[in-house]
Amino acid sequence: MRRSDPIIIGAGPAGCAAAITLAKGGARPLILERSTETGDALCGGFLSWRTIKSLERLGVSPNGHPVDHLTVFWGDRSTSAPLPERALGLSRRAMDTALLSAAVQAGAGLERGVMVRHLDDLADRTDTVFLATGKYDLKGAERPRTARDPAMGLRVRLPASAALTQLVGAAIELHMFDRGYAGIELQEDGSANICLALRKSLLTEHGRDPRGLLQSLGRSHPAFGARLDSLTDTTPIDAIAAVPYGWHARQTVPGLFRIGDQAGVIPSLAGEGNGIALASGRSAAEAFLAGGREEAPHWQARFGRQSGRPIGRATAIWHTSEFAMGRGLILLALSLFPKLGPAMASATRIEA
Repeated sequence: MRRSDPIIIGAGPAGCAAAITLAKGGARPLILERSTETGDALCGGFLSWRTIKSLERLGVSPNGHPVDHLTVFWGDRSTSAPLPERALGLSRRAMDTALLSAAVQAGAGLERGVMVRHLDDLADRTDTVFLATGKYDLKGAERPRTARDPAMGLRVRLPASAALTQLVGAAIELHMFDRGYAGIELQEDGSANICLALRKSLLTEHGRDPRGLLQSLGRSHPAFGARLDSLTDTTPIDAIAAVPYGWHARQTVPGLFRIGDQAGVIPSLAGEGNGIALASGRSAAEAFLAGGREEAPHWQARFGRQSGRPIGRATAIWHTSEFAMGRGLILLALSLFPKLGPAMASATRIEA
């Protein structure tokens, strides 16, 4: 039976934010989630001050590891700057579990273990879809992937230790290297979430061996190597290919709301992926409640303009950091002008 209420594909932050908002607004959203239990997504362990406010607006009070400053590393050089406001390190498993619970409590339906492969698969079930599949594309609604040397992501979770607590502390760390960078922060249980964004060619040069690449980066970048000290031959390393950093949607069709990474993919060095996910899910749901399925193209254009600004700024910083001269300029600027750090952090946020 075809529904007039929307179906949401994906139970991540964007999908849950949409579900909570829709359910509280009187709709009866149904979430379709391919996993049978909530896992720990590849990246997204950092919650900015604005993301925290977005969660609280949805009725979720996060309790993570306090983060109050940014430290940037390049080789044997580093510099630190305070964040504009207090942030948190929180695992995606903890955040997604809390959000999904809030969505179900608000009245959203949930079907787990459902794999939707093509947008047309839902044509007989609903006339409105909220596409919240994260970095994974759905056939019929693919994002462009034309980069000659595409970006990819790697993620390692290292268990809590006194050494990591002393090294990282209350920082969000950015380790820069040729054709990539790594972000590190501690999470609610003291474990370290290490996410890397790098060019495919860098992994290819290391025999497509993620562990070998990490070990090589650790040897050539001592500060990064110190944080990888507990990496073993059996430590899981997660990977995702062809991440379209910098892309954001500007148009769609009636009945299709693209949210989260399907609305825009901000380079992970900005730490604002969760912020964009929550903001897009909530505002898309508000648009549907106000104007129905026909509102999708208008909302997508508005959100594209809104998200395009922080995504564009973060993309410019990312491209600058890919080259030695650019990395040197970033480190020098942050060292000479400490207030530049908070300014850059604020410029890559999306309005809550």
